[in-house]
Amino acid sequence: MSAEPTFEEARQELERIVAQLESGGAGLEDALALWQRGEELHRYCVGKLDAAQGAIEELGARLATKTSS
Repeated sequence: MSAEPTFEEARQELERIVAQLESGGAGLEDALALWQRGEELHRYCVGKLDAAQGAIEELGARLATKTSS
């Protein structure tokens, strides 16, 4: 089982996939596989960003509660 990539690693791989697809050099089967991997990476990155946003909002709420006390 492979280790989960960091957000930065996933984003870099996604950028490489986009560049490869945009270049038009991949055949149909390879392009489909790249597209599927890109979708997986996109969902992973969005999940990481959503989790970070939630953590920031929670910290902001805690700070607001402390300063209003």
